[in-house]
Amino acid sequence: MMGDSTSQPLENRKIEDSAPRPLWNRNARLAIAVGGLISGVLDLLQVCILAGWDTPLYIAGGLLGPKAFQGGTGTYVLGILLHFFVTFSMTATYYAASRRLGFLKEHPLVCGLSFGAAAELVMILIVLPLSALHERGPYELHTLIQWLLVHMVVVGLPISYSVRRFAK
Repeated sequence: MMGDSTSQPLENRKIEDSAPRPLWNRNARLAIAVGGLISGVLDLLQVCILAGWDTPLYIAGGLLGPKAFQGGTGTYVLGILLHFFVTFSMTATYYAASRRLGFLKEHPLVCGLSFGAAAELVMILIVLPLSALHERGPYELHTLIQWLLVHMVVVGLPISYSVRRFAK
């Protein structure tokens, strides 16, 4: 047939179904905003309750070093902003991966729990040692398990379910 796309050279065929969608459409921004905000609030609240309300100073210390602990309100706010930068970045990473790996949206419980654990391991093993505080442990086993479990729930699940809900 003349109109059949299979008779046309490959370079002249229209590819409609497999054309990539824009990565950062309205649904993407909404998924990242909701996931980043919810996971950021829950994570910051849990760590402040468990470790103390000066935690944002430690977060700022990752960028500024030990002098962050002498900082005032500005340093505290910087720590909060850095924390949310990380949670929004994690959500954007999950969203971008879900564009290619459909199972991330299809199985948000398992994938969210796994992503939360992986995010915590990246923080403990890569980010903290490379930070200006050079935090390397040693950590007690029960503390590591607690951090993993908490981050699986308060970081991984809000991110995975927001991507499933809002990313079409």
